[in-house]
Amino acid sequence: MEKSPVSSVFLVASVFFFLSLFHGGLAKTTTTQDGSEDWGYVEVRPKAHMFWWYYRSPYRVEDRNKPWPIILWLQGGPGASGVGIGNFQEVGPLDTDLEPRNSTWLSKADLLFVDNPVGTGFSFVEDTKLFVETDEEAATDLTTLLMEIFNRNESLQKSPLYIVAESYGGKYAATLGLSVLKAVESGKLKLKLGGLVFIELHWETVGSHQKILWQFSWAPLLKDLSRLDTNGVQKANSLTQKIKQQIENGEFGDATDSWSDLEDVISTSSSSVDFYNFLLDSGMDPVSSTAAELSEGVAMKRYSRYLDSLRRSSPGSGRGAGSGGDIDSLMNGPIKKKLKIIPENVTWGEQSGLVFDSLAGDFMKPRISEVDELLAKGVNVTVYNGQLDLICATKGTEAWVDKLKWEGLKNFSRTDRSPIYCEGGDRVTKGFTKSYRNLHFYWILGAGHFVPVDQPCVALTMVGAITQSPSSSST
Repeated sequence: MEKSPVSSVFLVASVFFFLSLFHGGLAKTTTTQDGSEDWGYVEVRPKAHMFWWYYRSPYRVEDRNKPWPIILWLQGGPGASGVGIGNFQEVGPLDTDLEPRNSTWLSKADLLFVDNPVGTGFSFVEDTKLFVETDEEAATDLTTLLMEIFNRNESLQKSPLYIVAESYGGKYAATLGLSVLKAVESGKLKLKLGGLVFIELHWETVGSHQKILWQFSWAPLLKDLSRLDTNGVQKANSLTQKIKQQIENGEFGDATDSWSDLEDVISTSSSSVDFYNFLLDSGMDPVSSTAAELSEGVAMKRYSRYLDSLRRSSPGSGRGAGSGGDIDSLMNGPIKKKLKIIPENVTWGEQSGLVFDSLAGDFMKPRISEVDELLAKGVNVTVYNGQLDLICATKGTEAWVDKLKWEGLKNFSRTDRSPIYCEGGDRVTKGFTKSYRNLHFYWILGAGHFVPVDQPCVALTMVGAITQSPSSSST
């Protein structure tokens, strides 16, 4: 498989481990005794404060030919907390019981979690007019944060940064990737961009004449799975055509409302299929939503509760020193106490619903042109999907990839797939992958929306390969 080197710039930088000014005070971030983690706030705009948490890997391997990577994790939602969900429920060093996670991505890279956009998780704004309304605005804020974290630390600058995004975070990643490149080229940001990984690139519309949405794949997929009949498909298709027309008319806020209506129809007609794993019924666990819950106002909470239910239902998941599985109690209790710098009047997740509402007008806007531009610039772009995901179904992902204008697409499409196995495991096929030059695609078998939770072993194998981590053996 042919691969091209990533476009990158090596510059000198450094970490600024201080809180931005807010309420007239300057506070220094605290560090654990072993110095392996740091956290803080950056005032990305006046009265808009973004929280970040950085972990230095204890498994770091020094290799002159393969620098140790850093992964910037971007959560979806919009409004879901990377510091909370991505960290404690998916890939961080500890789970929600504050017990070690044996599948942490720290075994492959350093991890940087950010509560993005402002208002998400522990990030907050002092004026509700300061919420971002577009992905581009979110990218500008994130680029400002990266300047503060990277521009004063030569050690961090030696590590390539990989932007890894889940769900709606894929839209953030596409705009952030271009914003980072622009800032690097202008000398404002000093880091090496290793590549972008879209865990699921969310809600794309593509093509100059025909528009394809993930939502267009829902009805035929569920019909093939016997979760919808012809009547259900017709009801769903009526709404998807409405969404298509609204997007063509530039009525993006109305399209977001219709998306919520479509989820309602799909849920009712399928007897509440689980949008994060189509093999499940949403009534089978506490996180699954009824049709009445399927509005954009509770989408972020549904997203978080799903992950929590997976942890509770997994074998051997005991109740330890953490929150008993309640992510809200964990973040607003032991974690807030540990961090020491969260203002008293800030509650984790309190402004997250407002973040979703503020982005409603941008929620359905396409970002495929940004992906084309990133590919043309030589940036490594990786897309992967869980086989059992519905909300960002593989069928829809393949559709927008096929519509890319990138010059290498034809050769990518002709390339054969290779099977994926877990590092050190048996030869059971866990998925497939293929690459051509700087575009890579992973199909993960047996996984729903949250690949690191459903298939932690193969997720580690995949992320090791993507980042070229020195700790990864050849598979």
